[in-house]
Amino acid sequence: MTEEMILANATLVLPNETVTGSVRIVGETIADIATGPAIPVGAIDCEGDYVSPGLVELHTDNLERHIQPRPKVDWPHAAAILAHDAELASTGITTVFDAMRIGSIPSGNRYKKYARDLSRELWQLREQDALKISHFLHLRAEVCSETLVDELDEFSAEDRVGLVSLMDHTPGQRQFRNMSQLEAYMKGKHSMSDDDFLQHVAQLKALRDRYGDRHEVETVKAAKRFGAILASHDDTTQEQVAVSAGHGIRLAEFPTTVEAARACHDHCIKVMMGAPNVIRGGSHSGNVAAQELADLGLLDILSSDYVPAALLLSAARLGEQWGDMSRGLRTVTQAPAQAVGLEDRGELRIGARADVIRFRLREGAPALNGVWSRGRRVA
Repeated sequence: MTEEMILANATLVLPNETVTGSVRIVGETIADIATGPAIPVGAIDCEGDYVSPGLVELHTDNLERHIQPRPKVDWPHAAAILAHDAELASTGITTVFDAMRIGSIPSGNRYKKYARDLSRELWQLREQDALKISHFLHLRAEVCSETLVDELDEFSAEDRVGLVSLMDHTPGQRQFRNMSQLEAYMKGKHSMSDDDFLQHVAQLKALRDRYGDRHEVETVKAAKRFGAILASHDDTTQEQVAVSAGHGIRLAEFPTTVEAARACHDHCIKVMMGAPNVIRGGSHSGNVAAQELADLGLLDILSSDYVPAALLLSAARLGEQWGDMSRGLRTVTQAPAQAVGLEDRGELRIGARADVIRFRLREGAPALNGVWSRGRRVA
């Protein structure tokens, strides 16, 4: 027998407005949406709580944090995947594109290959129906590497690669134009000495000179082969955005300047910024503040990046600042789903996948009272 559930007397977060109403879920699908405060017999009284589509996360490093909780500490992959999956569900994320770096540097002491084996274990758990939420792959293709092309060749169209981002972490440009910011970041995260840092910079610059152009071309080709959306990363100048547009990119992850964000919109490229940037009031790398782009109408999508709980918090905060909770939540539901071609989720509508969350604001912070993925309660 197909299970049925009604969430009633809720503040429904629809694509362009919030209204009092109810959502009826039958099996894995939203079967009906009604307006008004009525509470049908057997329905769950949400007492005015927000009921929103489940959150769609396009770029999170959270799984990497679970497989290596400390430098040089490797955690069992299956345990890490299950913990990561449960953590995201607990924050209202019902669809995730798990970011995995491809492009290793075997000659160095960092950036070892891991994505192929990790993704294989992820899909094994998915086949066992052991995961609470929906997972896709986001391959972060690092051009400053030695093995990128070989690692790309290990994936195929059957691997649920939904997103490929073109990364270029050459020191002195893009994310770390300010070398002192890069030095502080690398020394803090990896405990580098002065000599270690200088060697790191020299190595990445040499790799970019030797492999960068070829790796960029091969990444664009691979994304087409996978049927994946291709994204840019850390565009800084109009010229870089023009190159991105030439590759067919329609999603820009974390542009670092107003100039780049504005150029993205001129080229019909959606702009995604980090939710922690919104919460902190600025970028940890010293780049443009997400709030500034939001104020200028240049922010389309939010990503939790390295703090899963930041996604709903930042969207709700923008919703309150804009005086439009629907608009705020759209940056983490409908907009990211549309950016990667997922037409079955991201909004409350009849026939959509029943990924739904219930929350209320407490002192401005969203407190979750339920998370459903495919109509099944997962948190």
